[in-house]
Amino acid sequence: MVVIGRVVRATVAVCAVVAFAGCSSDDSPDPDTTITVDTMRNALLKPADVGPTWKSPTESAAPNQLVSICGGDTAPASIPGSPQLVSAPLSDEGTEGVQSLTQHALVYEDAVSAATALASLRTIADACPPSISQPAKSGEREEPAYKETASTSPLEEGSWLGFVTVRNKQYDAAHPATADVAVVALARSNVVLVDQYAIYRLGKSGASANPQFSSDWPKLVGTTVNRISPS
Repeated sequence: MVVIGRVVRATVAVCAVVAFAGCSSDDSPDPDTTITVDTMRNALLKPADVGPTWKSPTESAAPNQLVSICGGDTAPASIPGSPQLVSAPLSDEGTEGVQSLTQHALVYEDAVSAATALASLRTIADACPPSISQPAKSGEREEPAYKETASTSPLEEGSWLGFVTVRNKQYDAAHPATADVAVVALARSNVVLVDQYAIYRLGKSGASANPQFSSDWPKLVGTTVNRISPS
C-alpha cells in the first residue's frame, strides 16, 4: 500500500491508489498515441484514491494559472499555449498541518505544442533562486519570516519526461514550522501533467520534519501516470 506521510492523524493511507499503481489497461495509449481529455480526467487522483481524510477544496486556483514553481512571492505560472485544462485539487487538513495535491493536465492538439509548453515551464524552474529569505508579513497574508531553498532536477517516470522542483521552507525559531513542496512537470505525447504535492507541518522545524516527503510525492505522480501508461 502506498502511504502518505502523517500530519496529525494516524498514518494517511493512499487507499485506492494501490489498486491502480501496478495495473495495466487494454486501452492505455502507446507513446505516440494522442491522449484525450477524458483519459486525463479519469487518471487524475480523486480524494478516495489518496485517503479517507482527503477532500476536494471548495475553492480552486484561477483557471489560467498553474502553481508557483519557485515559491516565495513568485506568482503562479501561467498556462503555456491554449490547451484544454483538466484540474483536480485535493487537500487533507489537520490540527498540526496540511497536505495538498494540486493536479493539472494540459491537453494540447499535438506533441510539439506539449513539448514547447514543458520547455517554457522548465525555463521558469531553471531561473528559481536556490535560496531566498522572506521577512514577516502582516495583514491578510500574515506569515512569519522564513527561509526557502529550491532545486530543480530532470525527472523520468516511465515514458513521461520532464523535471521536478523541490522546495523546503523553514520558519524562524519563534514560529517553528516547516513546509516541503514538490512541483512536477512531465510531458508525454500531447499532454503536460503538472502536479504539486505540499506538506505543511506546524510546531516542527528542521530538514527532517517531513521524513516521508521524498518518497510520497513520487508515489503520487507515479500512480497517476501508471493509470495512463503502465510501465
